[in-house]
Amino acid sequence: MTIMAHFLVTGGGGFIGSNLVQALLDRGDKVRVLDNFSTGNRENLNFPHLPPELVANLEVLEGDIADLSTCHKATQSVDYVLHQAAIPSVPRSVALPIESNLANIDGTLNLLVAARDAGVKRLIFASSSAVYGNAPGFPREEGITPAPLSPYAVQKMTAEHYLHVFYELYGFETVSLRYFNVFGPRQDPNSEYAAVIPRFIKAFITGTHPIVYGDGEQSRDFTYVDNVVYGNLLAVEAPEAPGKTMNLACGGQLTLNQILGILRRITGSHSEAVYTDPRAGDVRHSWADITLSEQALNYNIQVPLEEGLASTVEYFRAVFKP
Repeated sequence: MTIMAHFLVTGGGGFIGSNLVQALLDRGDKVRVLDNFSTGNRENLNFPHLPPELVANLEVLEGDIADLSTCHKATQSVDYVLHQAAIPSVPRSVALPIESNLANIDGTLNLLVAARDAGVKRLIFASSSAVYGNAPGFPREEGITPAPLSPYAVQKMTAEHYLHVFYELYGFETVSLRYFNVFGPRQDPNSEYAAVIPRFIKAFITGTHPIVYGDGEQSRDFTYVDNVVYGNLLAVEAPEAPGKTMNLACGGQLTLNQILGILRRITGSHSEAVYTDPRAGDVRHSWADITLSEQALNYNIQVPLEEGLASTVEYFRAVFKP
């Protein structure tokens, strides 16, 4: 099979990163993963359903983007970089701001320098809806002035500025994609910093009570991971993408209480939620305007919310089966 392109996926052992790696291998691309596996999982890079000739196109480089020499090594002979590596947690950034800054800002700058020097064609960055904070205006469109509420949000916003500067100053093609509450297979439900949907699903499947921080009326634009993978692949080729920052989401809004109701129906659980104090740094509402990504990327929703939730429940049933 002819190799289409050579990709570097930083954080490729993580939830979103491994789904990107799978999609790239599946279409015949050559993929190098750079991951220190501090939050990622090597098991996420096992793809038994793929033919051996496709899996042979995967190279795993264990290393840290906080080390510039590692970034130089990782970007050699690479066409495109999908930069997913991060410490991706608001609560963790609140608890450990210096550690998360090292990964999310210093590491991104190292990668930008190395990719520019290596002649990489384009770098796509995983940013976050967290940059908006509680700024006024819904749905969130990219022109809203950010109002970050956490170190994590500040770090993602700073990295976006670095990408834009590298585009304007050096002519290096960069794209920032602001992810909105991504969920799906391979997401870790066990960490104290775990995202809400895998935690809810685990609780319902195992017969325990899901924990809700706050009153459950906070809303999110929940986005199944296949939609984010699709948006990244479009951003690699779209001629209008370089230099832009775009939302990547489903353009909808559901409260946590509504998500609990849907998941109860899908899982057949009767477990009631336990409500506790809100977490520091969490935003109240999140809802994306995806007009710009529709126009610049020709992006559209590939997997609707309930279909994605059903697929995610099916995945976790296999993980937590007795």
